[in-house]
Amino acid sequence: MPLAPDTAAALVSDLRALLGDRVSTAAAVRDHHSHGESWHAAAEPDAVVYPETTEEVSAIVKVCVRHGAPIIPFGIGSSLEGHVNAIRGGVSIDLTRMTKVLRLSPDDMDITVEAGLTHRKLNAHLKNTGLMFMVDPGADATIGGMTATRASGTAAVRYGTMRETVLGLTVVLADGRIVTTGGRARKSSSGYDLTRLFVGSEGTLGVITEVTLRLYGRPEAISTAVCGFQTMEGAATTVIQTIQLGVPVARIEIIDEVQLAIVNRFSKTSLPEVPTLLFEFHGPSPAVVEEHARLVREVADEHGVTSFQWTASAEERAKLWEARHNVLYATIASRPGCKAWTSDVCVPIAHLAECIVETQKDLAASNLVAPLVGHAGDGNFHLIFMLDPDDPEELARVAAANHRLVERALSFGGTCSGEHGVGMGKLKYLEREHGEDALELMRTIKRAVDPGSLMNPGKLVPGL
Repeated sequence: MPLAPDTAAALVSDLRALLGDRVSTAAAVRDHHSHGESWHAAAEPDAVVYPETTEEVSAIVKVCVRHGAPIIPFGIGSSLEGHVNAIRGGVSIDLTRMTKVLRLSPDDMDITVEAGLTHRKLNAHLKNTGLMFMVDPGADATIGGMTATRASGTAAVRYGTMRETVLGLTVVLADGRIVTTGGRARKSSSGYDLTRLFVGSEGTLGVITEVTLRLYGRPEAISTAVCGFQTMEGAATTVIQTIQLGVPVARIEIIDEVQLAIVNRFSKTSLPEVPTLLFEFHGPSPAVVEEHARLVREVADEHGVTSFQWTASAEERAKLWEARHNVLYATIASRPGCKAWTSDVCVPIAHLAECIVETQKDLAASNLVAPLVGHAGDGNFHLIFMLDPDDPEELARVAAANHRLVERALSFGGTCSGEHGVGMGKLKYLEREHGEDALELMRTIKRAVDPGSLMNPGKLVPGL
């Protein structure tokens, strides 16, 4: 739903007066910014802008407000629930030119970066410091996008999500004002926690331009283990007991046999095609990580483990995690011409096995193929439905299965999304999960901070 032609023309003219050739209305550029990696219908912005400073973002927002144009922050477009689709037209603010490392404090183990820097480039910058940024969502997403969606990833079971990692922010509000939140102290009892308000706000309250992050020391020893099981229930139960025993694992990923077959073909790996857990252990010495692997093996032995491969080889570890991170692209390649509907839920860890087993039974009964992979140590797992979006019957069956998946997770006390966020894809589950009173409080906050509802409208908060 683009702006009226006269309004759009005046908007673009004012933006070009501000940014010159860093404003684009080219069809290919607008199309690129009309969607992420999701199945949701693309929706083009009226213009795309490329700011290079927080002050320029502020000026852009003021121009948009003057013309009543929606504002959609854009990183690299890896979101999965339609977060970046310009469903009401407006201006896509592409932050990928804002990639500076503004400050690094090795002694305090924190860093401040611009929002367009990706997490892999951040870790490349930290390579010789002995420090690491530990949130790893798979795709090489921008730090700003990861903050806006409260991203997590494979290492969250030990190091936490963006909620725990972000210490402070610089944000451009819906009227163009620039505010800073939080700080570098590791704790504070001062005022409302505005940082947490913006972490996970999905661009609906402001444009995040700078982020201060907690860093961690690089572990002296790292090892991995690949465990195959007779059943998915045995694999999931092993996860539950490993967490309950307090084994300090850095990663626990769960993959079903369908997903592993796809991974093997795409990544040229030869993992046994059975329900599988991928572990990574971090410690101060090889002896410590070997002991952690031994403890996990003892747990796995009680639940039908069929194979247990342990290695400390950096090369083998890199190959394994590259294959894991490529599961979405591997699945898309498995059915050319189709689109991926990637859904995720998260449940209390004690219900993980039950939720996964019930979900797989549902998929079998529905005659649907949806590979399963997840961050099992958090109780978070994903289904990747491959579908023909032009086939209404198939789309309806997938939508129904996804609905049952979310309802199942909520019935276990879980959430409709553990890390992908709400966007426009899971709006209808917010009231069921949070209740109408909590939802109205969210609307009150949104109206107070963004009274014109110009900040990424139609996302996260139903009705706005």
